[in-house]
Amino acid sequence: MTHSEAILAVDVGTQSTRALAFTGDGRLLDYAQIVYPTPYLSPLPGWAEQVPELYWDWMTEATQKLWRQGRVRPESIAALTLTTQRSTIVLLDELGQPLRPAIVWLDQRRASRVLSLGPFWETTFKLAGLKPTLRHLQAEAEINWLAEQEPDVLARTKHYLLLSGYLHYRLTGQYVDTVANQVGYIPFDVRRQTWSKPNSWKARIFPVEQKSLPKLVASGSTLGELTAKAAAQLGLRLGLSVIGAASDKACEVLGSGCLEPHQGSVGYGTTATFIVNSNRYVEPVSLVPPYPSAQPGAYNLEMQTYRGFWMVSWFKEQFAQEEMRLAGDRGISAEQILEQRAAEIPPGSLGLMLQPFWSPGVRYPGPEAKGAMIGFGGIHTKNHVYRAILEGLAYAIRDGKERIEKKSGIKVQEIYVSGGGSQSRLVMQITANVLGLPAFKPSTEQTSGLGAAILAANELGWYQDLPTAVQNMTHKTEVFEPQMPDVALYDSLYRQVYQNMYPKLRPLFRAIQEITGYPSHSLSTLRRL
Repeated sequence: MTHSEAILAVDVGTQSTRALAFTGDGRLLDYAQIVYPTPYLSPLPGWAEQVPELYWDWMTEATQKLWRQGRVRPESIAALTLTTQRSTIVLLDELGQPLRPAIVWLDQRRASRVLSLGPFWETTFKLAGLKPTLRHLQAEAEINWLAEQEPDVLARTKHYLLLSGYLHYRLTGQYVDTVANQVGYIPFDVRRQTWSKPNSWKARIFPVEQKSLPKLVASGSTLGELTAKAAAQLGLRLGLSVIGAASDKACEVLGSGCLEPHQGSVGYGTTATFIVNSNRYVEPVSLVPPYPSAQPGAYNLEMQTYRGFWMVSWFKEQFAQEEMRLAGDRGISAEQILEQRAAEIPPGSLGLMLQPFWSPGVRYPGPEAKGAMIGFGGIHTKNHVYRAILEGLAYAIRDGKERIEKKSGIKVQEIYVSGGGSQSRLVMQITANVLGLPAFKPSTEQTSGLGAAILAANELGWYQDLPTAVQNMTHKTEVFEPQMPDVALYDSLYRQVYQNMYPKLRPLFRAIQEITGYPSHSLSTLRRL
């Protein structure tokens, strides 16, 4: 490593792509962002698709924009690495050309018919009381929808890839991906960290042909070199090393500095997550495995709130037109105004409680789950609602933390908060108070990109091992300590109210689902197939 060298980390997210240049000590030299004009297309309600080539175009645009800004020279780049959104599927033909739009992870289409797994597995899951969950997983899997609705496309599919695998192919010409990118409805054995055996239950419920899946290598491995075409489009030298990283959430954990089990990683992105890195395989919820960690051989024990800080965008679009106009006049963001007003609301939002299940889950919450708000009175305003959203997300994070602790025996002692929500001082303090733990803010909000850069730095030999790279490249800027008496107030509301909301409302959610048919292709419908 020399003082003139940097690592280019590209973060391909749901809303935008960022090209980031990091030094060997984790300092962000500069970055360029391309915001997608249309994050995804919805040709039918609930669908989320995108043209695969656009992700490549946005990646090259972000990189070229970085060079034009003039603070980073392409010649200084020692290696390129990539982290992407999880669970977005790309199908390629024998020539490496996309056969259809990518199915984005937000997509809600479902297979209406699913195949039997055979007597052994059907009986096994029935005796375990997990057959409804099995049917739900089968319906969720893109491969089963494709087999049902687009069998001709599936028949011509030569390569069944996640977005990371597709972009690695565009970079190197090789069909290769890392273990830590394998998140989705695919036949991946998380415990063994390789493709599932052909006769396993996962290979049966996610029946992707093994020969169409990419070669897997450990995260932080060199995948190959830039092709001449890719180098020209990115403005980089021919033959530059491409180092495989991990999924955006796995990189976020690493970039936050969370390698030890007592360190909890809170991600306030589109999806809100609580993650603990562990050397042991533990399922936080039965049949919902941990995800592969960016640290080879380890696991990320994760609980999700599917619609996380998406809730803030939803609230802004639906209820904050006044704040958006005012923000435009003042030259600030609408979120800043909303935060100022929410900060004036007392902790607990005067009893307004929110359950942030705006999208259903698989096991917890279940597929019938819906969002809920209780405690309304004439005194409540939209500012109370906004604060209740922030508090509801923090309650969900605490619930996830406690479920992981109960199943794993781990005791989390401190939390590291990243994602867009970490830029809000109010969110940071609410999170510290609801969880009753010190909340650390990393030195950069670009923790996913930093995590990828850490893996690359270790592969380049800049550090003796991954823990040393993490220690030297991650830094804290501020800690938010829990504040009494707010901790006690939130603890009472969490234990006496929030924890009782879902169990008591669940029968009503099921009734709503049966009566209205929403969410569509419900679990109750699948039970009858």
